[in-house]
Parts: sequence; structure tokens; C-alpha cells
Amino acid sequence: MAEENKTIPTVEIMKKSRQKKVKKTETVKVEERKEEIKQNTASVVETSIKPEEKKVEKKIETKVEEKKRETKKEEIKKKDYAIVRGNDLPISTKESMDICSMIRGRSTETAIKMLEEVIAFKRVVKMNKREVPHQKGKGVMAGRYPINASKEFIRLLKQLNANAIVNGLEIEKCKIFCKADFASRPYKRGGAKFKRTHVLLKLETKKIKPNKNKK
Repeated sequence: MAEENKTIPTVEIMKKSRQKKVKKTETVKVEERKEEIKQNTASVVETSIKPEEKKVEKKIETKVEEKKRETKKEEIKKKDYAIVRGNDLPISTKESMDICSMIRGRSTETAIKMLEEVIAFKRVVKMNKREVPHQKGKGVMAGRYPINASKEFIRLLKQLNANAIVNGLEIEKCKIFCKADFASRPYKRGGAKFKRTHVLLKLETKKIKPNKNKK
């Protein structure tokens, strides 16, 4: 009986040790499976996220390019001059040429004042090279009061003044360059032609030459 009692605990101890080993192997296998599942899920998530990430990256790149374009537009250098063009204006080309000769080399404010005086019949536009009736005034051999042409020039001068402000020019230090040309004239009824002219007005900074006499 004593021998039997001795063998029973040894068998139980062996069984318990085996059970422990089995549990350890099972736990190890479970952990390995968990790690495999984690790796598989991570790979799946990466594959599922990649196209979305690409879309997001593309959107970010497009936004960055748009910002660069905006900065480039802002960084565009402002011009040192301002221009206004009047195409196919219904005024006389010869009268507009005479007005250009009167305005050329002056500031916009003085030019507008002079043209307003012409509209009010207080100033004569010189037309000495043309066969026009004589008018009163110093240095005036012949001249007229071209009202329609002076109104168009006032409108263009105001636009030119606005363009100069946008370009950041100092209007007081600028002078006018103007030019008038013939335009294509459509026919009226009876074979006559309409009046059409192209006018170009330009504001430039005065180039002051240094006086050599000054020390």
C-alpha cells in the first residue's frame, strides 16, 4: 500500500507538469497568432490608406501651387509708367493732334484744367498749321474750341490718372506723352465717312538732367 501511495503522487506530479507545458505552448501559439493578425491588419490598413493619402497629398500640392501662383502675382513689379488707349473714338483726328500738342509734357491736373477752359470757351486750341479762322490770344494765329474732342480727352486723362495711382506712380513728378492717329472710317449714307481716331496717352516720370553750371 505504501508503494502504491508513493506512485500516485509521482503520476499526479507528471500530469501537472505536462499540463503546464501544454498551457505554455498554447499561450505561445496564441501570442504568435495575435502578432500575425496585427501584422496582417497593419498591412491591410496601409494598403487601404495609401490611395487616400495620395489624394490628400495631391490636394496639398495643388494648394501649395496655387499659393505660389498668388505670391508670384503679388510679386509682379509695378510699372514705371501708365498707359490709356482710346480706339475708334468719334472725334476729329486733326483736332485731337492739336490737343495732343497742347497737352504734351504737362501733368494730368493742368491738362484737365486746360481742356475744361476750352469747353468753357476761355482757352483756344492752337491750329496754326491749318487753314482755320483767327482767334485772340498770345501766339495764336488760328484756333478753335473742339468741345467733343476735349471731353473725350478729359475722360481718358481721368482713366490715366487712376492707372498711375494703381501702378504707384508719383503723379506730380510725371509728364504726359500723347499721340493721335487715323483709324478706319466707316461710310455714312451718301458716301461720306464717320470720324474715327486712335488716341494713346502715357504718363512717365520726368527725367531731370543735372545742370552743368551748378557746382
